Amino acid sequence: MKNSLIALFAVFISVFSFGQTKEVTYQLSSHILDVSKGMPAPGVTIQLEKYSDQTKMWTVVDKKVTDKNGRVGDFLSNENSNLGIYKLTYLTSPYFKSMNTESFYPWVEVVFEITNKDHYHVPITLSAYGYSTYRGN
Repeated sequence: MKNSLIALFAVFISVFSFGQTKEVTYQLSSHILDVSKGMPAPGVTIQLEKYSDQTKMWTVVDKKVTDKNGRVGDFLSNENSNLGIYKLTYLTSPYFKSMNTESFYPWVEVVFEITNKDHYHVPITLSAYGYSTYRGN
């Protein structure tokens, strides 16, 4: 009985004192605001790619879908070095088709460069016939 209590205490100490999990943070986020509705754009697939100077090609890094607030907050874990040129491709055509709305741009590509460990937020404002982007915070 004494040994099992000691073992239980040891587990308790290791879990609560030393084994606390580190929260994962992300360097890149995005969101989409549908300005024709004045609302977020949920359910839009966003593909992230990285450019290689050596091969002169893009490589898919991740693919996510915007949440009910039109956001993706978890691109590029801060555990890695993420310097380089990236491209976010917003697959907008299915979003507009789901609302029976004709649109001009089947997708939107935004190319940008990560030059340091700061957080990068790349939002777009979107309508069926236009879009705009900027570096957010």
